[in-house]
Amino acid sequence: MTITFVGHGYVGLVSAAVFADLGNTVYVIGHTASKIESLKKGIIPIYEPGIDELVKRNVKAKRLLFTLEYTQAISSSDAVFIAVGTPPKPNGEADLSVVFDVAEKVGKHLKGYTVVVTKSTVPVGTNKRIREIINRVRAASSSFDIASVPEFLREGQAISDTRHPDRVVIGTDTEKAQEVMRELHAPIQATQVITTIETAEMIKYASNAFLATKISFANAIASLSEKVGADGTAVLSGIGLDRRIGSSFLNAGAGYGGSCFPKDVKALIAIAKGYGYDFSLLREVETINKHMMLSIVEKAEKMLHGKVRGKEITVLGLSFKPDTDDMRDAPSLVVIRKLAEKGARVRVFDPIAMENARKILADVSVAFAKDLYSSVKDADATIIVTEWDEFREADLGKIKKLMKTPNVVDGRNIYSPTRMKELGFTYVGVGR
Repeated sequence: MTITFVGHGYVGLVSAAVFADLGNTVYVIGHTASKIESLKKGIIPIYEPGIDELVKRNVKAKRLLFTLEYTQAISSSDAVFIAVGTPPKPNGEADLSVVFDVAEKVGKHLKGYTVVVTKSTVPVGTNKRIREIINRVRAASSSFDIASVPEFLREGQAISDTRHPDRVVIGTDTEKAQEVMRELHAPIQATQVITTIETAEMIKYASNAFLATKISFANAIASLSEKVGADGTAVLSGIGLDRRIGSSFLNAGAGYGGSCFPKDVKALIAIAKGYGYDFSLLREVETINKHMMLSIVEKAEKMLHGKVRGKEITVLGLSFKPDTDDMRDAPSLVVIRKLAEKGARVRVFDPIAMENARKILADVSVAFAKDLYSSVKDADATIIVTEWDEFREADLGKIKKLMKTPNVVDGRNIYSPTRMKELGFTYVGVGR
């Protein structure tokens, strides 16, 4: 099958490369000449384990084709996927301007029959608007159907999640479009959820909002456990063994971030408000999440007897999660800015996300260390914000010797409290 992806971010590039690897001819349309030329040479604009090799292999096999032009790609494709960003507006609503712009460009280049598929995360009703836009601009000789096939990729594991998803959601309103989507996804061994377009749109938001809620619930239980003297990690482990609950996303920590959860929770709140429903549960999810980020700073402040100003504080981990360089809504940004606001001298290190962090933190006085051990030298306190394996496997004895005072705030509970105490650290985690 010949297909096209418009957009080459995490979703578009990974999905396109995997479908090419499955034997399809896949066009990827971008809008920046320099980025497209880089991709043709195998230079990848994102960090994702395994994506470099996957792209290079399929470019070499001429199954993966990068272009700026819509004409050939769209006219020769059986299906066209819209995979562009939908960032939040100031009021929390999803900004769909790029989606609608792409829909118009796709519509103008349709020939024959094509399934136009929305892979971007969009509110209920968006695909109806896409259909209206395409109908307005398409040639009379062309025909098309709309489908909604939301993505459920985790950054850092995106290739595996594309090849082996928990489910493939296919929202269509015609049998013909359904057949095309089922055939395209046939090599992917997963349950296919065949439903309406509106239901598919809603499944995506509901999934992310539920996972964000689960994280905030875990953090609320951890916070309460600290106050009552219970071991929050043991509490969460205990309830996670219940098969009705499950242990995934039930870990206490410094809060969630990234490109999906924050914006999708805001968008679902906005969607609900538009239909007259006050989604107060999700508003509290946001409140708890922000509190957990700030509580990490409060823990460091308490550890330093309320004296943060002038102290050397190291923040380990900048990306919103390990195995990615994505800094979007990363908890580290809240922690770093609050520490700087309180007058601390902040030093940071991340194995991958340093360059992205430099751009975002250009307005904050922050020192960027060259490696883990130099980052903790003479530190009054060290805060773990992202659970990179490099930090888990670090020489803790060496870290203790390098630090001015061995204070550690473990915002991801990656270390054993008993072990840290044995080594002579003053240590605090989350919910412990």
